[in-house]
Parts: sequence; C-alpha cells; structure tokens
Amino acid sequence: MKTKTQYYTPQDYLKLEENYQDKHEYRDREIIPIAGETTNHNKIALNFCRQFPLSIGDIDYEVYLGDVKLWIPAYRQYTYPDVMVIEGQPMYQGTGTTAVMNPTLIVEVLSNSTRNYDQGDKFDAYRSRPQVRDDLLICQYQYQVKYFSKTSENQWLLTEYRNLEDEIQLRSIEFRISLAEMYRRVNLQESQ
Repeated sequence: MKTKTQYYTPQDYLKLEENYQDKHEYRDREIIPIAGETTNHNKIALNFCRQFPLSIGDIDYEVYLGDVKLWIPAYRQYTYPDVMVIEGQPMYQGTGTTAVMNPTLIVEVLSNSTRNYDQGDKFDAYRSRPQVRDDLLICQYQYQVKYFSKTSENQWLLTEYRNLEDEIQLRSIEFRISLAEMYRRVNLQESQ
C-alpha cells in the first residue's frame, strides 16, 4: 500500500523547523532531513571562513556558516548552504532573521550522499538568485574544487582545481585562497 505524501506550506516548514532538533530543507512543499556532517566537512567550511575577511577595501561582508537558511523563491525552497557570504547587509525573507535571500558567494562541501544534488538541482536553484556571482563546490574526499563564476546573465564559467598549490581567485570579490589553506588539517584518509 502506497503511503500518501504530506505537503507543507513554507509557513508550516518555518514553524516546524523552529522545534526540530535536526535541520531540514524545504523543497517545494516537502520537508527533507539533512544528513549530519563529517569532521572533514566541518573543517573545510571553517577553513574557508577563517580565511575570508569581513571587510575588503570599503566593502563589508557578512559570512554565515551552515545555520542560516537561504530562501529561493523561484524554486520554493529553503536550504542551508555550508557557507554564504553576503556583500553589505543581509536581505531577510519575511520579518524574521533566520532566512536570507542575497548571498554573493555560496560554498558547498560535497558529501557522497549529497554530491549529485549539490551539483545539480541545488546549484540550479542557487543560480536563480540574481545576487549569486560565485559558487564553490569542494570535495571532502580528494583535493578538488569546482569554482563557478557568473560571467554574464545566464553564463557561468567553471574552473577546476586539484593541486594543493592551486590558488583560487574569486572574480566578483577581491579574495584569494589556496587549496592548502582550504584543506588545512583535513585527513583525506578519514573520508574514505
């Protein structure tokens, strides 16, 4: 016997998410639990945040690590990017301060269970936000970073990095980070 799928409104999700112990995403009327992270996953995200300055020149940035939701109206989706960088002040969805709408840069650390989704449907949703200009997809199992930069409307440039000596230079923000800095203290053997 097939069970009936229960559907939720965004408001239902927000109310339920306040009381959940674990995090969940909202994907067009469905609530999806998020898998737990590994220590390497966490180290990579923290390494990126440690290196990113809060001000560059006269521009201030806000950096959020994993616990702030992103609302993507075109996809009716709430998600928790591993890292979001917002230029200037956050633009909130609704009256609360738990969901933002205007990241400039999104960083996702890929897990075996989420790799296809993070590089596929989730990346499609991220690209629908006009403020998103940079997206980093970082593998936690080998030295590999896929950097997508928006070059013009509906055009994205992919650059891949695979060596610890490689240095990523973001196109939209005056910021550089090497793979050595990103993978600092990460033991790839633990992830196998």
